Amino acid sequence: MNWAVFTTAEPDLAETVEKRFRSFTHHTLATLRRDGSPRTSGLEVRFLHGELWLAMMPDSVKARDLCRDPRFALQANPGPGTGMGGGDVRISGRAYEVEDPAAKAAYAEEVEPPELFHLFRTELTEVVRTFVEDEKYLVVQVWQPGEPVRTLRRT
Repeated sequence: MNWAVFTTAEPDLAETVEKRFRSFTHHTLATLRRDGSPRTSGLEVRFLHGELWLAMMPDSVKARDLCRDPRFALQANPGPGTGMGGGDVRISGRAYEVEDPAAKAAYAEEVEPPELFHLFRTELTEVVRTFVEDEKYLVVQVWQPGEPVRTLRRT
């Protein structure tokens, strides 16, 4: 279940989430350490050709974490202050390293990363958006593969 499939299934939520990620360059990636405890790291993400890509420096601890256990959670940068225009958005899934030289070259041509880099293609397991509506409700939208978006409102 890649970004393109999510975009087709839930275009409005996908547009909001992508816009939120594009608002800032750096975001927070959570991976699992060897002992199973969480690790958070800064990361830039790219939405290209129907995929959500994660690229990182060679032999970085987050790359080693993902090579060992592909599960991740990604949180969009909330931005300055408390405004959080567009809400708080998170994506969870699995990230698989891209070994194909042609795919890496195509990515590098568009993004121009450092000379050497790890590139991961993602498969989504959950997308969540949380925001305040009418200064009254906390709204949580949750999407999981094969399910429509569930919307919860709390006062």
